Amino acid sequence: MQEPQFWEDNAAAQKVIEECNALKEWTIPYQNLKKKFDDVTEFLSEVDPDQDRDFFAQLLAELNCIDASLSELEVRKMLSGELDGKNCFLSINSGAGGTEACDWALMLSRMYQRFAEKRGWRIEVLDFVEGDVAGIKSITLKLSGPFAYGYCKSERGVHRLVRISPFDSNAKRHTSFASVDITPEIDDTIHIEIRPEQLRVDTYRASGAGGQHVNKTDSAVRMTHLPTGIIVSCQAERSQIQNRETCLKMLRAKLYEKELLERESKLQEIAGEKKEIAWGSQIRNYVFQPYTLVKDTRTKYEVGNIHAVMDGDLEGFITAYLKEFG
Repeated sequence: MQEPQFWEDNAAAQKVIEECNALKEWTIPYQNLKKKFDDVTEFLSEVDPDQDRDFFAQLLAELNCIDASLSELEVRKMLSGELDGKNCFLSINSGAGGTEACDWALMLSRMYQRFAEKRGWRIEVLDFVEGDVAGIKSITLKLSGPFAYGYCKSERGVHRLVRISPFDSNAKRHTSFASVDITPEIDDTIHIEIRPEQLRVDTYRASGAGGQHVNKTDSAVRMTHLPTGIIVSCQAERSQIQNRETCLKMLRAKLYEKELLERESKLQEIAGEKKEIAWGSQIRNYVFQPYTLVKDTRTKYEVGNIHAVMDGDLEGFITAYLKEFG
């Protein structure tokens, strides 16, 4: 980046800057933590805990903060997948449970927005369908921030709520369901590069009705893209140069279409198996009554403070998922 000619190719420069920023996401936090740890341990070696208890307690508290930050870096180390660093789209759909399920979908939406706010992510509401009585039938959020998809991918699945319904005059316990889907944001800009050595170009005499020139020269062009085997041909134009340009346009279009289809196939693989939004398919249970408990059915990680979870405290569930499934 210090080279004088760095900005001569703006696109290449931007790519290098992005790579540099990605590296800084690792190096700067590590260097800061190491400096803090060195400073605290140096003070600890000199302080007398019996004579200066307050200062000693402050140093221990700082060590706990360093440990928590180190755990955060360890979680990010698990986010090494190709798409983990991307922004993501988070969609919530109410399932079995009627009005109660719509209210549950709204509660989940609030939970994830609180989680994103704590991480400093940008939140955009892209789609929103209100419930007939209360809550929402569905909502789609775009979460923009470092490793948004990597952190949120653990939330994909059916979430089950058990509580005394505020919509039931008999105050009975109800079970409701809502599904959460996570999709990474993939850049739509596709640069199709066709190198000359990847092409085999054949010329031949155009067939069919022609004028004084078309059928007398090898003006038709057949172009084969060797890596993919895609073949295009054109004989409609009067000159070989025009037919060649038309072939290149068709080939680029076919390669673009091929890449789009491969992308859609990859997204389908990422989405995984679709399950019914009902009993038996949930990934996590949220119980408000007769006791309070949030338990993940995949990792068995559980938390008793359900109100903290509903306020966006999801780090424990995400860390447990990443440690087990990566």
